[in-house]
Amino acid sequence: MFAAAQYAALAVFVMGCWGYGRALLGRLAPPPRRDAGLEAAMAVALGVGLFICAFQALAIFGAFKAGATAVLVAVGVLAAAVQLPGWLRERRALLANVQALPWSYPERVAAIALALVALPALVAPLAPPIAFDELMYHLPYARQVAEHGSLGIHDWLRYPWFPYNYNLLYAAALQLGDDVLPHFLNGLAGALSVVMIYRLGMLHANRLTACIGAAIWLGLGDYSNALIDMGVALFVLSACVALWWWRESEVGKPAHGGIRWLGVAAFCLGLAAGSKYQALVFLPLVAPFVFRHERSLKAWALVFACFLLPCVYWYARNAIMTGDPFNPIGARVFGFTEWTPADYVQQVADVRVHAELPNALLWSVFFAPFSVLWKRSAAVRAAGWFCLYSVVVWVVTSRYPRYLTASFPLLAAIAAIGWQVVFGWAMSGVRRLFGSKPQEPQKPPQPQPQPQDAGAAVARSGARVGDWVLVLLLAAMAAVSVRQTAVKVSMVAVTPEAREAVLRKHVPGYAVMDYLRRTAKGRVYQIALNEAIYYGPNPIWGDTLGPWRYTDFGRLSGGDLARKLSGLGFVAIVLPDSVVPVFTARIDFDKYFAVEYEKDGSRVYRILPAAP
Repeated sequence: MFAAAQYAALAVFVMGCWGYGRALLGRLAPPPRRDAGLEAAMAVALGVGLFICAFQALAIFGAFKAGATAVLVAVGVLAAAVQLPGWLRERRALLANVQALPWSYPERVAAIALALVALPALVAPLAPPIAFDELMYHLPYARQVAEHGSLGIHDWLRYPWFPYNYNLLYAAALQLGDDVLPHFLNGLAGALSVVMIYRLGMLHANRLTACIGAAIWLGLGDYSNALIDMGVALFVLSACVALWWWRESEVGKPAHGGIRWLGVAAFCLGLAAGSKYQALVFLPLVAPFVFRHERSLKAWALVFACFLLPCVYWYARNAIMTGDPFNPIGARVFGFTEWTPADYVQQVADVRVHAELPNALLWSVFFAPFSVLWKRSAAVRAAGWFCLYSVVVWVVTSRYPRYLTASFPLLAAIAAIGWQVVFGWAMSGVRRLFGSKPQEPQKPPQPQPQPQDAGAAVARSGARVGDWVLVLLLAAMAAVSVRQTAVKVSMVAVTPEAREAVLRKHVPGYAVMDYLRRTAKGRVYQIALNEAIYYGPNPIWGDTLGPWRYTDFGRLSGGDLARKLSGLGFVAIVLPDSVVPVFTARIDFDKYFAVEYEKDGSRVYRILPAAP
């Protein structure tokens, strides 16, 4: 029942998104190459973007309340109900013109693999929030917006000035549901991207490419948290789809004006840039492509307006209030505000520590140019150049795999083509190996087979080897899928007791944070427990970076620390046992701090009165 309720809430939101998105698409010219599944996914993605813009507008004026959110969803569902009969008729007409080809053996294997990868992804969102970043600032920010109904600058968070487009969806989820529902909104972005990759594969390649590409991206996504990387990936992919529809529309210069698809592409890129700064790296790739084919002032005015609509608030606010539109990452150019140069160096060093190669499933992307699909399809080549640009920029900048997530869907699609090339080469090698095996003489002598018979035997032997390889790979995937699903199921907490047990096991400091949330009567300062602040008092101060950095407090003597914290209104500090010796070693610490609560390796210290 718990899972059914969560999925039902998601279904209602998806219907609302589709209702808005379908209404917008109805005002545009149909894409040159019609595909019901791809258009439906695009409609939902655009609906998600329209919800974000509506929530942002409400929050700017302090009207982002639960009632307004419910009304927006209800209107979207009503719009979906009105449009559904017409869409079903249109879908039947489109499918009537599509000739369904029989499934080959490799295609059936790939489809089964896709289903196996989907199994743990369906269970993963049901777990309570335990991921580091979602607890450190994504969900705390969303909770603040949900409670106050407005956008604010919360300097106790690590990134108070970031663009938070996708987090507004989490705020709406917290208004109408629990903190598991944001996981489903994160998963929705991944699922829509999976559908798009599958349908793009069917349109521009083949069914095998569609299944493999969708399976790779589905396997790479993390559906158990409330981060925003998959949301950014959805909007970047949607922008690429709209951009390609615009390009195909403009080839023949039809009278209906495919230029509106250019506006849709810009709108999607604006949604991505309003969710994460890293999305800005795609502008130097997209802008020259558009300028090469379209130079009219009308078109570029449309592009700028659609791009700025969902993201200009965040950048303009930062520029006006701090002088840095990209606060804090633009500090070296625009000047430091909350962050110091030492904070900047520490953040860059942390990114470099996490630098590593992306998932090995994507490495085959470099073999895609050897495929016949690369030579045959302009869309495949365009996606390949996008992937090359993304990888080069990523290598030059961060080399942190999560910062490449926005490109993962198209990387997965092109990698699927590359894997077919690799597998084809491998099978050719197997055939040559079988063909070169010397024949042993038989007694009595048998008639020599004709050359074509020998070739057929070699082909059958190679095919049998390939079949066994596929079966073994499928068996291994099934075992991994079952194991991962079992792990995800063990994380699902239906009762309050089960939820507390999961959180105490996976969130360091949860017990003391929960205690403070229930009992604290004033400000609380935490040290080295960033990953648990969502479960603590709201708000709670203390971080490695920014105005409440640990180094500004942790180096003081016990008396000075107590006086400084008390002067700022703090009544307690909380820290893990691993840090306790650093403070208790000071000779006067026990005079000003007393243990109030201790559990699961963390302690709460009450601040005692200190002499002036």
